[in-house]
Amino acid sequence: MKHILLLLLSTLFFYEGNAQKRNHTFTVMAWNILHGANDITDGKAKAIQIIREINPDVILMVETYGSGKLIADSLGYNFHLIAPEGTALDDKRINLSIISRYPFGNRMDTEHPFYLGGREVIIHSQPVRFFTNWFHYLPWENEPEKLGKTVEELLVWERSGSKFEMIQKVLPFIRKYAADAEAVPMIFGGDLNTPSHLDWGEATRKQHNDLVVPWYSTKVLEDMGLLDTYRKLHPDPVTHPGITWHTKGVKDNHRIDYIFYKGSRLKAIKSEVYKAFLNEPIHLNGKEIIYPSDHGFVVTTFEMK
Repeated sequence: MKHILLLLLSTLFFYEGNAQKRNHTFTVMAWNILHGANDITDGKAKAIQIIREINPDVILMVETYGSGKLIADSLGYNFHLIAPEGTALDDKRINLSIISRYPFGNRMDTEHPFYLGGREVIIHSQPVRFFTNWFHYLPWENEPEKLGKTVEELLVWERSGSKFEMIQKVLPFIRKYAADAEAVPMIFGGDLNTPSHLDWGEATRKQHNDLVVPWYSTKVLEDMGLLDTYRKLHPDPVTHPGITWHTKGVKDNHRIDYIFYKGSRLKAIKSEVYKAFLNEPIHLNGKEIIYPSDHGFVVTTFEMK
């Protein structure tokens, strides 16, 4: 009987151990902190407070502008600047960065680091490729449905500015890593400065002047197999609009900040959006913190096999 009990206990520990190995979780935050979080008094300290309350494992940061290393050091995280090797880590000209509780692996540099770059993060001995991005806001219209254009004309208009040009320059790079995502999963997030085609479908037709618009800037990512974590977990854009951009007193509210992923070893299990107006309070875990940015942020929890 004693041997049988020992065998049963060993089997139980074996399966529990394997389940734990198969089901690690980690949390990713994508946030445009606005001019290095320097537009309000003690903005960097406020950004640190907010990140501490969210407690993400990886942060895809936009508009870093010299503040990222200080923020990472204050939190005890590792810091990677999306810039050529040797660039000063507090260089105020640099837009993008990745902050991680886990160690870094290989660099994934692009020829256009101001709006896309990446780094491997080693999570429980497994590499995951993280990419942070910023695409230009032009062309922009607060309410594009009121331009008086057809769907086809809106799609032509969407390709008329800097955003489309930027996407074209980095598309080969994104495609390369998306094609390899079964071997090494990828997470892509940041500030796309565009509404999503998933928010302009049949469900929101009445909100958008009877228009259903397959916006190129997000559809091109979906066509490569990247999944929009927030919309995957909250499929109804009416009940869960997920707004990350809204200027106070202006009807310009859109979801323009995202976390996407690809790779069967990853599964998004929770995703939330947080938004407050610049220099007004956000409430997190019962604490009131003055908000240092004009963008909301996205937080997604992943399960990794």
